Amino acid sequence: MNDGNTTLYGVLGHPIHHSFSPAIHTAAFEANGLNATYLAFDVAEDQLEKAVDGLVTLDAKGWNLTMPHKTKMCGLCDELSEAAAIVGAVNTVVNDHGHLTGHITDGAGFTAMLRAQNFDVKGKRVVLFGAGGAARAVAVQLALDGAAALSIVNRTLSKAGMLADLISANTACDARAIALSDEKAAAEQILAADLLVNGTKLGMAPNPDTCVLTDPALLQNKPVLADFVYNPLNTRFLQMGREAGCRTFDGLGMLLWQGALAFKLWTGEDMPVAAVRQRVFHQ
Repeated sequence: MNDGNTTLYGVLGHPIHHSFSPAIHTAAFEANGLNATYLAFDVAEDQLEKAVDGLVTLDAKGWNLTMPHKTKMCGLCDELSEAAAIVGAVNTVVNDHGHLTGHITDGAGFTAMLRAQNFDVKGKRVVLFGAGGAARAVAVQLALDGAAALSIVNRTLSKAGMLADLISANTACDARAIALSDEKAAAEQILAADLLVNGTKLGMAPNPDTCVLTDPALLQNKPVLADFVYNPLNTRFLQMGREAGCRTFDGLGMLLWQGALAFKLWTGEDMPVAAVRQRVFHQ
């Protein structure tokens, strides 16, 4: 029950009605016995600074950012984590008496999810499909966590090239860009990969039959497959992986673990991820 000692957290976005974050964090607070509340705030793009000032005034201890605020929030922080500085985006803010530290937990949540299932990206060869905002955060974190090689396969080669250049300039990872239309070059990297990641919207409802992979033979060496998409959970990409005998990770894991890292930054406690998944998503 909320009272005069309840700690305030929240998420800012526009629109925001679709966000699962309030349900996820409310379940985590209740599971851990914390006197805290998490609210969703619909904040227009030109109102972000005012909203942040309001949260600081109200002594909110932290908040998340979703579209369209992740990039602009960087300029409102007093300090950025290494990943947030490289990516140029913030999805989690810690408020320490008005000192705002910005983090990006999308990528770190993704690699934490993998580690929780005993898969460490250090020294691994990775193929990432996509170069959008979430893919950018995951690509940077894969490199920071020690991936040996990262091939970014994208419909627009120039966008993948800019991301590969960013990674090469800031990490020791061997990053390269490949056009999705260059099937031969993509196939060579897929066959050599330890991990394949779908960071695109292909496979997402209402087009669940779409897939970044078209040839199941490319999975003959049984890489691990991970998908950003969580609607549906059982994407065509992951179906192909399971049919080939590969380990697979659905998009709900990434969603929960990026929230778990924000929860840890704010409270110092571990989110009971499996319990929250069951309570919120019945999975």
